[in-house]
Formats: sequence, C-alpha cells, structure tokens
Amino acid sequence: MAKFGIFLLLLALSVLAAGLFGALHNQISYSVGPDYFLRYKFQQFAIPMDLSPRIGAAMVGWQASWWMGLFVGVPPFLLGAILFTEANPFRAAGIRAITAVLLSTAIAAAGGLLFASLAINAEIAAELPLPVVVSDPLGFVRAGIMHDASYLGGFAGVFLAIWIVFRASRKSKGASVTPN
Repeated sequence: MAKFGIFLLLLALSVLAAGLFGALHNQISYSVGPDYFLRYKFQQFAIPMDLSPRIGAAMVGWQASWWMGLFVGVPPFLLGAILFTEANPFRAAGIRAITAVLLSTAIAAAGGLLFASLAINAEIAAELPLPVVVSDPLGFVRAGIMHDASYLGGFAGVFLAIWIVFRASRKSKGASVTPN
C-alpha cells in the first residue's frame, strides 16, 4: 500500500511540476513572441483578451503542459512500484526522475530557442505559412519552435526517467542485500 501511495504522490508532483514548468516557460516564450499568444494560443485556449497577457500566457502554459506530467510520470512510476521493495528509495528515485525530466525539457526548450534564433531570420519567417496573420512573424516562429522543442525534451524525458528509476531500483536491491 505504501508504494501505491508513493506512486500517487509522485504522479501528483509530476503533474504539478509539468504545469508550473509550462506556466514559467510561457513567460519566456511570451517575451520572445507575444503574437504567438495574442493571435494564436489565446484563441486556442479561450483566454479572454482583457486578461493580462502574462497571466494568460501562464494559463496557456499550465493547460498545455500539466498532462505531460501524467504522460511522463506513469511509465517510470509504474516501473518503480513494481521494482522497488521499499517506499523511501522509490520516492527518492521518483523525485530525481522528475528533476531530470524538468532539466531535459528546459535544455530542449533553450536549444529550440537557440536554433530558431540562429536559423530563422525575418525573411524566412515572413515566407512561412503561419496559421494566423501576425505582426511579428519572426517572434511567432521562434516562440513556436521553442514550444515544440520543449515537448520533444519532455518526450525524451520519459526514457530518462525510466532509466533513472530502473537504475535506482537495481542499486536499492544491491544495497539491501547483506553479506553473510
């Protein structure tokens, strides 16, 4: 029963971390490309136009990413519930896994922004087929690439989290074996 409780706790922490990451991430991407939100994401997520754009961006970030906590958390935490014999090492491995996924997602988002900043200029952005009419196509495209890259980082984080939990379970079993 304790492992099931840890599983639920880790899953809740994963959802919370993903949602908060999205809200913070969108503060950065709003600075990169406000049009991405004002002309696209706010309509997509039914954010009122009279709301502060920063609060709206945070709301979009939460709504667009909390579910990644479930997607990323279920596989490694189920594995941990199966492999671990004790709750404390399971909880510690789960927290390390969440931290690693947040880092991989942040690195991927930064990499996406760096790529977009180096590879996409105003002329290229103006030629791209955007879903809406925008006043700043360059900022729109850069914010969009940053968003897509962060999802890729989260998806890669699933495998990283599984590896962290698996490795920790192996270490935990090795540490619990006492020599005769």
